[in-house]
Amino acid sequence: MSTVAFIGMGSNLAHPRRQIARAVAALARVPATRIVALSPNYATAPLACDVDQPDYINAVVALRTSLAPKSLLRHLQAIERAQGRERGSEVPRNSPRTLDLDLLLYGRRIVRLRQLTVPHPRMHERAFVLTPLLDIAPAVTVPRRGPARRLKQAVRGQSIVRTRSHVLH
Repeated sequence: MSTVAFIGMGSNLAHPRRQIARAVAALARVPATRIVALSPNYATAPLACDVDQPDYINAVVALRTSLAPKSLLRHLQAIERAQGRERGSEVPRNSPRTLDLDLLLYGRRIVRLRQLTVPHPRMHERAFVLTPLLDIAPAVTVPRRGPARRLKQAVRGQSIVRTRSHVLH
């Protein structure tokens, strides 16, 4: 049995468009998983950060997967590490990063584990998640929150600009 999962992608270091393109290529190689949709890229200002940093490039990819949520998360974190992502208590929250892959939705499931919460707990507060998500899934509903198109109204003041994508050769 397979499930459609939505992954939020973001980067603001080391050629962000290229980082997103490399992440998409890596996601295409995840076992028991295939890409079914990919949003355009968007440029967005960093949210809630204490340090000056460059804008982010963000996108959302839809995957059809038969992996369990925790297994999918392990693959996402392995892709982040392979692309230079640093995690740990010494890395400040919302700091610049080469790649951030967030499991936003896993079908209609609600998952509450120490290392994973689905739906992503802050996705409804972020235009950089909702805008590309709605590009590829206009009728998507966030469990316990409602239709994503309705949630987007609350974030319409956040700056988000569609931008070009990087194509790997």
